Amino acid sequence: MAAPKASKSTAATPRAGDAAVALIYGDDDFAVKQRARQLFQQWSTELGGMDHEVVDAQAGNSGDALKALARLREALNTLPFFGGGKAIWFQNCNFLSDDRTASAAAVTEGLADLSQLLKEFQWGGNIRLLISAPAVDKRRSLSKTLEKIASVEVFEAWKLEDKDWVGLAEADAGRALRTRKKDISDEALGELIQRVGPHRQQLASEIEKLCLYVGERDTITLDDIVTIVSRNKQARAFALAESVAERNLPKVLRTLDEELWEMKFDRDKSPIGLLYGVISKMRGMLLVQEMIREGWLKPEPDYYRFKNQLERIPAEALPKDKKFNPLAMHPFVLHKALLQAGSYTTAELVRAMGLLLDCNRRLVSSSLEDALVLQQTLVQIVRGDGSTPSPTRPKTARYA
Repeated sequence: MAAPKASKSTAATPRAGDAAVALIYGDDDFAVKQRARQLFQQWSTELGGMDHEVVDAQAGNSGDALKALARLREALNTLPFFGGGKAIWFQNCNFLSDDRTASAAAVTEGLADLSQLLKEFQWGGNIRLLISAPAVDKRRSLSKTLEKIASVEVFEAWKLEDKDWVGLAEADAGRALRTRKKDISDEALGELIQRVGPHRQQLASEIEKLCLYVGERDTITLDDIVTIVSRNKQARAFALAESVAERNLPKVLRTLDEELWEMKFDRDKSPIGLLYGVISKMRGMLLVQEMIREGWLKPEPDYYRFKNQLERIPAEALPKDKKFNPLAMHPFVLHKALLQAGSYTTAELVRAMGLLLDCNRRLVSSSLEDALVLQQTLVQIVRGDGSTPSPTRPKTARYA
């Protein structure tokens, strides 16, 4: 399995487990809650006793926010009854940002008072405070105080436009699988990430499903991924283009049928949208083949080594138009195109682009049924011109 990268979180020094006060926040709600729960349980175990408190800080209005702040002050000023220590979790505080509730004068004053209390509080080691929140306004005095006295961990949600989300997702998956004493091949890991996309919570859920499915078996295979892992909406959107790239005609026809059926219930989907997805995939494969011909790329199954190759390509040698600049594509998409590029010759890809252009014209101007036009075009592309091997040949035939 490829070496994982660090999680997309930023942490001040010392880490939360070493400080008396901790702030954990970010727009990745799942990661924030997971990390905060882990830390609270760790503190509760270390401190012992029965006096640990969770204060619900999710407020619907300024009144709820003031009540939560009052409960927190009370928790801080109440010593443990049975000796030992006390961990307090100010949970899911949604009024630390700049929304309407946080902007209320009374709440602003209450947060300023809390900031002063935390500055003056005698943190003797037996009282620890954990604050978890979806967002924090760094201009507030409380935020500035926490930056000085607390350890801070920030968890940002993965986004499709982030070029490093694939590496971060693979790192998270690797850690979760190692915890469960499972191994996974690079190919299976890549398929897992592609099916789930940049969704940390779904990734954790699918890994749990996988581990239950394989049981006592140590290694998770590509077949396991295909059998048990669900494709999210984003992954399904690329399913037709992927099946065309794999040159798997039965899969193309089955996927097209599924997409056309879903189109009846999803207004965001259209025949033109499906077509453009295939066009983008064919163009990506054509660009990859050209970069291989130029000697800029070598067929590299490892994603991280492939990214290193991309970074060495001279930017001035590529067109400025993003449509024709492979470096403007997401590295993961480009890597997938590299692995699939051996399914077609360059001539076949050029021919496919011509067929797709003609298909576009017919979808716009012809009275023929959209499904028939798409099906005819895709069958022509996958079957080739008659001089190529069977469409079911291995996709690594040329660039193994």
